[in-house]
Amino acid sequence: MPSPDHPRVTEVARLLRATGVPGEVRHLPDDARTAAAAADQLGVPVGAIANSLVFDVGGNPLLVLTSGSHRVDEVRVAEFLGIPALPRATPEFVRRHTGQAIGGVAPIGHPEPIGTLVDVELARHEVVWAAAGHPATVFPTSYEELLRITEGTPAQVGAATVPGHPQVAAL
Repeated sequence: MPSPDHPRVTEVARLLRATGVPGEVRHLPDDARTAAAAADQLGVPVGAIANSLVFDVGGNPLLVLTSGSHRVDEVRVAEFLGIPALPRATPEFVRRHTGQAIGGVAPIGHPEPIGTLVDVELARHEVVWAAAGHPATVFPTSYEELLRITEGTPAQVGAATVPGHPQVAAL
């Protein structure tokens, strides 16, 4: 578990307060690098977890926040954006552009603004849980707040998870 003063978590908590998000950062008992792990620890439906995935679009980061009950449909998102392909970012690319490690990428708190797509499926949940800068931290929010604090674009980004198919999205 990260210490309460972990620098990334502290910055995310500060930004949440500054943007008027009422939810507090919660420290989980264990790292939650998947939506299923986070949902289990929180006792919420997996669809209420906002997975954070970063893609490398011509050297620029794109953050996609998708419902934990979906995987990102990379073909659909590429078509939505009008680009030929949507390549996954490397861990180094993710850390360089977000300041955070895969598994704990928060929707905010990055060194520079990042274009963000927010899965419309998250709107089905009154409370949505997002990573808070470390794999063992999350915060409660809403779909509308995610759109506001990220200046994100609503989009249908997911394909329903196939039973038995590994969850490809991670917080």
